[in-house]
Amino acid sequence: MKRDVAQLLAAAQLAADRAATFLREQEGRQDPERWSEKGRADFVTEVDREAERLIAQALTEAAPESRVVGEELTPGALPSGLVWVVDPLDGTTNFLHRFPFYAVSVAAVVDGDAVAGVVQHVSPGIRYHATRGGGAWQNRTRLNVSTIREPKHALVGTGFPFKHVELLPRYQRQFAAVLERSAGIRRPGSAALDLCDVAAGRFDGFWELMLAPWDVAAGTLLVREAGGIVTDLDGDAAVLRHGPIVAGNPTIHAWLLAVLQERS
Repeated sequence: MKRDVAQLLAAAQLAADRAATFLREQEGRQDPERWSEKGRADFVTEVDREAERLIAQALTEAAPESRVVGEELTPGALPSGLVWVVDPLDGTTNFLHRFPFYAVSVAAVVDGDAVAGVVQHVSPGIRYHATRGGGAWQNRTRLNVSTIREPKHALVGTGFPFKHVELLPRYQRQFAAVLERSAGIRRPGSAALDLCDVAAGRFDGFWELMLAPWDVAAGTLLVREAGGIVTDLDGDAAVLRHGPIVAGNPTIHAWLLAVLQERS
Protein backbone atom coordinates (compact mmCIF):
# COMPACT_ATOMS: atom_id res chain seq x y z
CA MET A 1 0.00 0.00 0.00
CA LYS A 2 3.02 2.24 -0.22
CA ARG A 3 2.32 5.11 -2.54
CA ASP A 4 4.40 8.01 -3.70
CA VAL A 5 3.47 11.18 -1.82
CA ALA A 6 3.23 13.03 -5.13
CA GLN A 7 0.55 10.55 -6.24
CA LEU A 8 -1.38 11.11 -3.04
CA LEU A 9 -1.18 14.87 -3.50
CA ALA A 10 -2.35 14.60 -7.11
CA ALA A 11 -5.35 12.50 -6.04
CA ALA A 12 -6.21 14.99 -3.29
CA GLN A 13 -5.98 17.90 -5.72
CA LEU A 14 -8.23 16.19 -8.25
CA ALA A 15 -10.84 15.39 -5.61
CA ALA A 16 -10.75 18.92 -4.18
CA ASP A 17 -11.05 20.44 -7.66
CA ARG A 18 -14.13 18.35 -8.45
CA ALA A 19 -15.83 19.35 -5.23
CA ALA A 20 -14.90 23.02 -5.65
CA THR A 21 -16.36 23.09 -9.16
CA PHE A 22 -19.59 21.61 -7.83
CA LEU A 23 -19.75 24.10 -4.95
CA ARG A 24 -19.27 27.07 -7.29
CA GLU A 25 -22.18 25.81 -9.39
CA GLN A 26 -24.41 25.50 -6.32
CA GLU A 27 -23.64 28.77 -4.54
CA GLY A 28 -26.76 30.82 -3.84
CA ARG A 29 -29.20 28.03 -4.73
CA GLN A 30 -29.93 26.75 -1.22
CA ASP A 31 -33.01 28.32 0.41
CA PRO A 32 -33.18 28.13 4.24
CA GLU A 33 -36.09 25.69 3.96
CA ARG A 34 -33.62 23.15 2.57
CA TRP A 35 -31.03 23.52 5.32
CA SER A 36 -30.79 20.78 7.94
CA GLU A 37 -29.52 21.54 11.43
CA LYS A 38 -27.08 19.00 12.92
CA GLY A 39 -26.87 21.10 16.06
CA ARG A 40 -27.45 24.68 17.15
CA ALA A 41 -26.42 26.89 14.19
CA ASP A 42 -24.61 23.89 12.64
CA PHE A 43 -26.13 23.51 9.19
CA VAL A 44 -25.78 20.85 6.53
CA THR A 45 -27.35 20.58 3.09
CA GLU A 46 -27.41 18.07 0.27
CA VAL A 47 -24.62 20.16 -1.25
CA ASP A 48 -22.27 19.15 1.58
CA ARG A 49 -23.21 15.49 1.16
CA GLU A 50 -22.87 15.50 -2.62
CA ALA A 51 -19.50 17.26 -2.42
CA GLU A 52 -18.28 14.56 -0.06
CA ARG A 53 -19.58 11.82 -2.37
CA LEU A 54 -17.66 13.36 -5.28
CA ILE A 55 -14.49 13.52 -3.20
CA ALA A 56 -14.83 9.98 -1.88
CA GLN A 57 -15.43 8.62 -5.37
CA ALA A 58 -12.32 10.30 -6.77
CA LEU A 59 -10.11 9.22 -3.88
CA THR A 60 -11.18 5.60 -3.74
CA GLU A 61 -10.77 5.33 -7.52
CA ALA A 62 -7.21 6.61 -7.15
CA ALA A 63 -6.44 4.39 -4.16
CA PRO A 64 -8.94 1.50 -3.87
CA GLU A 65 -7.27 0.20 -0.70
CA SER A 66 -7.81 3.50 1.13
CA ARG A 67 -10.62 4.66 3.39
CA VAL A 68 -12.33 8.05 3.57
CA VAL A 69 -13.22 9.75 6.85
CA GLY A 70 -15.36 12.83 6.31
CA GLU A 71 -17.63 15.16 8.20
CA GLU A 72 -20.91 14.34 6.49
CA LEU A 73 -20.95 10.71 5.34
CA THR A 74 -18.23 8.85 7.22
CA PRO A 75 -17.33 10.48 10.55
CA GLY A 76 -15.47 8.34 13.03
CA ALA A 77 -12.08 7.43 14.44
CA LEU A 78 -9.12 7.29 12.07
CA PRO A 79 -8.17 3.70 11.20
CA SER A 80 -4.62 2.62 10.38
CA GLY A 81 -3.25 2.55 6.86
CA LEU A 82 -4.03 5.13 4.20
CA VAL A 83 -6.97 7.30 5.21
CA TRP A 84 -8.32 10.37 3.47
CA VAL A 85 -9.54 12.94 6.02
CA VAL A 86 -12.03 15.17 4.25
CA ASP A 87 -14.11 18.25 4.89
CA PRO A 88 -16.19 18.75 1.73
CA LEU A 89 -17.33 22.23 2.75
CA ASP A 90 -15.54 23.96 5.60
CA GLY A 91 -17.55 27.09 6.25
CA THR A 92 -21.05 25.88 5.38
CA THR A 93 -22.79 28.89 6.94
CA ASN A 94 -20.54 31.21 4.93
CA PHE A 95 -21.42 29.27 1.77
CA LEU A 96 -25.15 29.48 2.49
CA HIS A 97 -24.91 33.26 2.91
CA ARG A 98 -22.62 33.72 -0.10
CA PHE A 99 -19.85 34.99 2.18
CA PRO A 100 -16.80 33.97 0.11
CA PHE A 101 -14.75 32.28 2.83
CA TYR A 102 -15.26 28.55 2.55
CA ALA A 103 -13.09 25.69 1.41
CA VAL A 104 -12.64 22.05 0.53
CA SER A 105 -10.04 20.25 2.66
CA VAL A 106 -8.49 16.88 1.78
CA ALA A 107 -5.57 15.22 3.58
CA ALA A 108 -3.84 11.89 3.05
CA VAL A 109 -3.08 10.38 6.46
CA VAL A 110 -0.92 7.27 6.77
CA ASP A 111 -0.99 5.47 10.12
CA GLY A 112 -2.11 8.64 11.85
CA ASP A 113 0.33 11.08 10.20
CA ALA A 114 -0.68 13.56 7.49
CA VAL A 115 1.65 13.23 4.50
CA ALA A 116 -0.18 15.31 1.87
CA GLY A 117 -2.89 17.92 2.05
CA VAL A 118 -4.91 20.29 -0.08
CA VAL A 119 -7.15 23.19 0.93
CA GLN A 120 -9.07 24.72 -1.94
CA HIS A 121 -10.39 28.24 -1.27
CA VAL A 122 -13.37 27.89 -3.53
CA SER A 123 -14.51 31.40 -4.47
CA PRO A 124 -11.16 32.83 -5.63
CA GLY A 125 -9.90 29.46 -6.89
CA ILE A 126 -6.80 29.48 -4.69
CA ARG A 127 -5.18 26.13 -3.93
CA TYR A 128 -3.03 25.56 -0.86
CA HIS A 129 -1.09 22.31 -0.75
CA ALA A 130 1.69 20.61 1.17
CA THR A 131 3.54 17.32 1.41
CA ARG A 132 5.60 15.98 4.28
CA GLY A 133 9.09 17.37 3.75
CA GLY A 134 8.07 19.16 0.55
CA GLY A 135 7.04 22.54 1.91
CA ALA A 136 3.76 24.43 1.87
CA TRP A 137 2.47 26.24 -1.18
CA GLN A 138 -0.20 28.68 -2.36
CA ASN A 139 -0.59 27.75 -5.99
CA ARG A 140 3.09 28.02 -7.10
CA THR A 141 4.29 30.33 -4.31
CA ARG A 142 6.12 28.76 -1.39
CA LEU A 143 4.69 29.72 2.00
CA ASN A 144 6.42 30.67 5.22
CA VAL A 145 4.94 31.62 8.56
CA SER A 146 5.40 35.20 9.69
CA THR A 147 8.47 36.53 11.46
CA ILE A 148 6.48 38.63 13.96
CA ARG A 149 7.93 38.17 17.44
CA GLU A 150 6.17 40.82 19.52
CA PRO A 151 2.65 39.86 20.63
CA LYS A 152 1.58 43.52 20.41
CA HIS A 153 2.21 43.29 16.65
CA ALA A 154 0.49 39.93 16.18
CA LEU A 155 -2.76 39.38 14.30
CA VAL A 156 -4.48 36.29 15.69
CA GLY A 157 -7.20 34.19 14.10
CA THR A 158 -9.84 32.34 16.08
CA GLY A 159 -13.04 30.34 15.85
CA PHE A 160 -16.04 30.71 18.12
CA PRO A 161 -17.30 27.62 20.03
CA PHE A 162 -20.78 28.03 18.54
CA LYS A 163 -21.43 24.27 18.62
CA HIS A 164 -20.30 24.00 22.24
CA VAL A 165 -21.76 26.95 24.13
CA GLU A 166 -20.67 25.36 27.42
CA LEU A 167 -17.13 26.45 26.43
CA LEU A 168 -18.10 30.12 26.07
CA PRO A 169 -17.00 31.30 29.56
CA ARG A 170 -13.56 29.78 29.05
CA TYR A 171 -13.35 31.14 25.51
CA GLN A 172 -14.39 34.63 26.58
CA ARG A 173 -11.62 34.73 29.20
CA GLN A 174 -9.11 33.69 26.56
CA PHE A 175 -10.49 36.13 23.99
CA ALA A 176 -10.15 39.05 26.38
CA ALA A 177 -6.57 38.15 27.28
CA VAL A 178 -5.45 37.75 23.66
CA LEU A 179 -7.22 40.92 22.56
CA GLU A 180 -5.62 42.96 25.34
CA ARG A 181 -2.11 41.84 24.37
CA SER A 182 -2.19 41.54 20.56
CA ALA A 183 -2.75 43.77 17.53
CA GLY A 184 -6.16 42.22 16.92
CA ILE A 185 -8.32 39.13 16.47
CA ARG A 186 -10.16 37.95 13.36
CA ARG A 187 -12.81 35.24 12.87
CA PRO A 188 -13.59 34.53 9.19
CA GLY A 189 -15.35 31.20 9.84
CA SER A 190 -13.30 28.42 8.19
CA ALA A 191 -10.62 26.74 10.31
CA ALA A 192 -9.02 25.16 7.24
CA LEU A 193 -8.48 28.60 5.69
CA ASP A 194 -7.45 30.11 9.02
CA LEU A 195 -4.59 27.59 9.16
CA CYS A 196 -3.67 28.46 5.57
CA ASP A 197 -3.46 32.10 6.66
CA VAL A 198 -1.08 31.09 9.45
CA ALA A 199 1.03 29.18 6.92
CA ALA A 200 1.05 32.22 4.62
CA GLY A 201 2.05 34.61 7.41
CA ARG A 202 -1.18 36.60 7.30
CA PHE A 203 -2.14 35.37 10.75
CA ASP A 204 0.66 35.14 13.28
CA GLY A 205 -1.34 32.74 15.45
CA PHE A 206 -4.67 30.93 15.65
CA TRP A 207 -6.70 29.07 18.25
CA GLU A 208 -10.03 27.34 18.58
CA LEU A 209 -11.38 25.26 21.46
CA MET A 210 -13.15 22.46 19.59
CA LEU A 211 -12.32 21.18 16.14
CA ALA A 212 -12.49 17.81 14.39
CA PRO A 213 -9.77 15.96 12.44
CA TRP A 214 -11.29 16.94 9.08
CA ASP A 215 -11.16 20.62 10.07
CA VAL A 216 -7.41 20.59 10.67
CA ALA A 217 -5.68 17.66 8.94
CA ALA A 218 -4.60 19.46 5.76
CA GLY A 219 -4.16 22.88 7.41
CA THR A 220 -1.95 21.51 10.17
CA LEU A 221 0.41 20.01 7.60
CA LEU A 222 0.52 23.34 5.76
CA VAL A 223 1.45 25.27 8.91
CA ARG A 224 4.16 22.82 9.91
CA GLU A 225 5.65 22.70 6.42
CA ALA A 226 5.68 26.52 6.41
CA GLY A 227 7.80 26.51 9.58
CA GLY A 228 5.05 26.88 12.17
CA ILE A 229 3.91 24.89 15.18
CA VAL A 230 0.52 23.29 15.83
CA THR A 231 -0.47 21.69 19.15
CA ASP A 232 -3.40 21.26 21.46
CA LEU A 233 -3.78 23.36 24.62
CA ASP A 234 -1.41 21.04 26.50
CA GLY A 235 1.31 21.47 23.90
CA ASP A 236 0.76 17.99 22.42
CA ALA A 237 1.47 17.82 18.67
CA ALA A 238 -1.08 15.01 18.12
CA VAL A 239 -4.08 17.07 17.01
CA LEU A 240 -5.91 14.76 14.59
CA ARG A 241 -8.78 14.25 17.00
CA HIS A 242 -11.68 16.24 18.41
CA GLY A 243 -10.36 19.01 20.62
CA PRO A 244 -8.60 22.37 20.80
CA ILE A 245 -5.88 23.63 18.52
CA VAL A 246 -3.22 26.34 18.81
CA ALA A 247 -1.09 27.31 15.81
CA GLY A 248 1.41 29.99 14.91
CA ASN A 249 4.95 30.88 14.12
CA PRO A 250 7.26 29.48 16.82
CA THR A 251 7.43 32.66 18.91
CA ILE A 252 3.76 33.59 18.76
CA HIS A 253 2.67 29.99 19.26
CA ALA A 254 4.61 29.83 22.53
CA TRP A 255 3.16 33.15 23.71
CA LEU A 256 -0.39 32.28 22.64
CA LEU A 257 -0.25 28.87 24.29
CA ALA A 258 0.88 30.43 27.57
CA VAL A 259 -1.90 33.04 27.48
CA LEU A 260 -4.57 30.46 26.71
CA GLN A 261 -3.38 28.11 29.46
CA GLU A 262 -3.38 31.01 31.90
CA ARG A 263 -7.06 31.73 31.17
CA SER A 264 -8.28 28.13 30.85
